[in-house]
Amino acid sequence: MAKRTIAVGLFLALASVAHANVVRVEILQKAPVATPPGAEAVGPFERISGRIHGEVDPDDPKNAIITDITLAPRNANGKVEYVATFTLVKPVDMSKSSGVLRYTVVNRGNGQAVPNPDGHVTLVSGWQGDVVPTATNQTIRVPAARNADGTSIMGPLVLRFTNRFVNPSGNTIPLTIPREQPAYHPATLDTRQATLVAITSQAATGVTYASRVVPASDWAFADCGAMAFPGTPDPTRLCLRYGIRPETVYELRYTAKDPLVLGLGLAATRDINSFFRYEKQDATGTPNPLAGRVDWSISEGTSQSGTFLKLFVMLGFNQDEAGRKVWDGMNPNVAGRNIDLNRRFALPGGNVMLYELGHEAPSWWGEWNDPVRGFGMTSVLDRCRKTNTCPKVLETFGAAEIWGLRQSYSLVGSTAKADIEIPPEVRRYYFPGVAHNGGPGGFSSVTPAVATPLGACDLMSNPAPSGPMRAALLKAFTEWVTKGTPMPPSKYPRVADGTLVPPTSAAMGYPKIPGRPSPDGVLHPLVDYDLGGEFNYRDQSGIASQHPEIKGVLPQLVPRVDADGNEIAGIKSPLLMAPLGTYTGWNVISTGMFKGQLCHNNGTGVAGFIPFAATRAERLASGDPRLSLEERYQTHGGYVNAVAIAANSLVKQGYLLRADADAMIEQARASSVLR
Repeated sequence: MAKRTIAVGLFLALASVAHANVVRVEILQKAPVATPPGAEAVGPFERISGRIHGEVDPDDPKNAIITDITLAPRNANGKVEYVATFTLVKPVDMSKSSGVLRYTVVNRGNGQAVPNPDGHVTLVSGWQGDVVPTATNQTIRVPAARNADGTSIMGPLVLRFTNRFVNPSGNTIPLTIPREQPAYHPATLDTRQATLVAITSQAATGVTYASRVVPASDWAFADCGAMAFPGTPDPTRLCLRYGIRPETVYELRYTAKDPLVLGLGLAATRDINSFFRYEKQDATGTPNPLAGRVDWSISEGTSQSGTFLKLFVMLGFNQDEAGRKVWDGMNPNVAGRNIDLNRRFALPGGNVMLYELGHEAPSWWGEWNDPVRGFGMTSVLDRCRKTNTCPKVLETFGAAEIWGLRQSYSLVGSTAKADIEIPPEVRRYYFPGVAHNGGPGGFSSVTPAVATPLGACDLMSNPAPSGPMRAALLKAFTEWVTKGTPMPPSKYPRVADGTLVPPTSAAMGYPKIPGRPSPDGVLHPLVDYDLGGEFNYRDQSGIASQHPEIKGVLPQLVPRVDADGNEIAGIKSPLLMAPLGTYTGWNVISTGMFKGQLCHNNGTGVAGFIPFAATRAERLASGDPRLSLEERYQTHGGYVNAVAIAANSLVKQGYLLRADADAMIEQARASSVLR
């Protein structure tokens, strides 16, 4: 009896250690969810929502990489606490589950777990500590770091505001990004201790041609919404005595205080996923609703969320505190950088605009020596290789990421001279000629004009899709992770085969299309910053001890195109294989102070479309070198046949699901092309 008591006590102690970081699972709602079509054999489904009360041990070496964790307040156990929301959707009868836990990283708090027809359990949770909580989003509450004596920590910060993103009729600018908390408060409201610059002409590289320093007496940290200048003192707003001027960028350089320990979002995501995958109950005895039913775990994240995944793995968080692998596979989608989350005064909601970070650390999967920063041989997977906790990786991205989000940095590093090869655990797929995360699809030569907060774009919107091809890849990825079934071959542009080239019309082979802009000079620059001696470039972590200083611009490459201006490499959608025009990953701002620069929505490039002429006569009259629709397909039936051949080919290669191919063929048949 004594031996059994000792054994049971030891088991409970070990179990407690394993899940002590998830102190309490607070279930707030449990409700049925409609069964989606095709999932009748798996449903019914239920949604469980609540909060995770967790704590992180700042003395555990696995958490030491979290910036400022040693300066965060501790509880009675010596741990740093967080509270994160979560939602999961699962079959009511877990014996019908596939055994796969599919975690989706939410984007700026937005995203929801939904029923999966294949029986996967889906999970979302909060991770970004500066997001404003709402009734529907996912958030996490993390502490602010303080000095040992309890005083505020301070440091330099730069924020930029374009007048089109604020109320142009007023004179107050909120220090915030939409959907997120106001930026870090200034250490003092004395404007003499900060600098506000009004810029009216500036290159994308940061070279300023026309600007003026706004006198400290002409602006205030204040709200002038209800009271004339200087308004009501407010650390979350700027008020300008003479109003917000049109076609102006306002650049604020100030000393901020009380940095949030945002890197806790990495540890919380690790612990939440590890809990639902491995544990029976939380530290208070609340049962894990998935206990014993998860055999594999896969994560996915798009755009900002995908950049979170890259930083998560790079900093070693795919190993939990018990040494176990968190995710067996992950899909960073349209994610060309590492998120700015784990430094003092981080701005995770940024889009890598001027002075926003994201390309300081390695962003490549295979080992490569970066001569610009002198890392030695590095990769995103360095830490997980040492602990045998690397996930399999499905990397997906498209043309807009190359042109607007500097994705070529992941392919050719900071020198852009040669390919960085991907390792065996990585599969890479490129979607040519698409917008950020792809367009809506359809088969039409007429698409809407594009207007952004920065102004109108020269080219029409690009409808070319990437979603259907990614859906097929995700399905194949799950088979690779769970069964070892080989995926279709990686397809992406490369230096070695001549499909990744310098960003000029001549190198790309881009045609001269009358009356349309060329891609020359449009590529969003990759700026290299000096952030001071306390910043850890290798891990994109630590302290930026000075305002970012521009050291230079790093080279980038772009995909080569054919005679139509359409990109050659990657997985072409049926619309790209049977094109109705030129589908670009770039667009150009038409007017204003940004005229001629890349058209984008706060960093995310807007893709363009230039339709073909309908007939040969029309083409010749305009001088268009690209063949007309009539010359290419002759009749409507000829066009539908071209789409069908393209779609069926993709299905055969494993890049498109049969149902999606059939839907596209029907869309082409119903279209007005050559009718």
